[in-house]
Amino acid sequence: MTVVAVLAPDGVVPFELSLPGQVFGTANQAAGSPHYEVRICAPGRSVTTSPEHGVFQMHTPHDLDGLEGADTIVIPAHAGFLGPPHPAVTEALQQAAARGARLASVCVGAFTLAATGLLDGHRATTHWQYAAELARRHPHIDVDPAVLFVDHGTLITSAGVAAGLDLCLHLVRRDLGADLAAATARRTVMPLQRDGGQAQYIEHPLPPTDPTALQPVLRWMENHLHRPLTLADIADHARISVRTLNRHFRTQTGTTPLQWLLRARIHRAQQLLETTDLPVTHIADRTGFGSPTTLRHHFTRHTGTSPHAYRTAFRRRRPDEPPVPSQRS
Repeated sequence: MTVVAVLAPDGVVPFELSLPGQVFGTANQAAGSPHYEVRICAPGRSVTTSPEHGVFQMHTPHDLDGLEGADTIVIPAHAGFLGPPHPAVTEALQQAAARGARLASVCVGAFTLAATGLLDGHRATTHWQYAAELARRHPHIDVDPAVLFVDHGTLITSAGVAAGLDLCLHLVRRDLGADLAAATARRTVMPLQRDGGQAQYIEHPLPPTDPTALQPVLRWMENHLHRPLTLADIADHARISVRTLNRHFRTQTGTTPLQWLLRARIHRAQQLLETTDLPVTHIADRTGFGSPTTLRHHFTRHTGTSPHAYRTAFRRRRPDEPPVPSQRS
């Protein structure tokens, strides 16, 4: 029997608190016999969930001592994740790691795991909104904001919220094999492995609004995404040298003019895939990529998924509108 202990501090996000029980309990049902025991472990044997996500109080038989002897410990998000975890929590996780337990964080639960020092020197992920903050606070962690989860054997981190499902299904696959994991996924009405990573969900910041900065140039570039713009074209429009243009972009946007242009084109392609039925050939023309092949290459590289898969996941249709026909992209 594999014991899965779920850490439940006050302010825990209720959906993430329930994920392990849902997935591992479903795995037991799919297998026809119990392979997992799931424990909810709350300091003081009582936990109040996050008010923002539907507050309720729950009592559990297990205090932090329930972490002792657990094979896997799942660390979900909680409201106070930016503050230091309680020393007893940190110590319990460090002791569990020392005896070989598997520690897995969901969403910003990565901050609690990072506070133990166990992730130092490793690649890890968290919700894309907080990836930069995790990297700032823990510079010895290689934070990857684009993936759904990162598995280092006994240390696993996952992205935001629903990525906890991906994480738990991955652990079932590791423990019980692909067939049983697939059966669990079907019962959960979830793909065993989702296409792409969380890069496709990241919201890219809007251009700076300071009228004395690059705003007019950025607006002009956005209005001419369909054109094959060069550095010289952009510098000529801005009436500055290429060298000065590069310096201003680095200072005000943190990237180069051509990289900013590429991201703007991908963002426009995302908008067109979400809101229109335009063929990918037309989208490639409208966004300046020139060909569907070039669009697919850059789109997949930056979002982790193909244009067709992105459209399938995010296409916004009216209730009376027929489904988008299948197409190659």
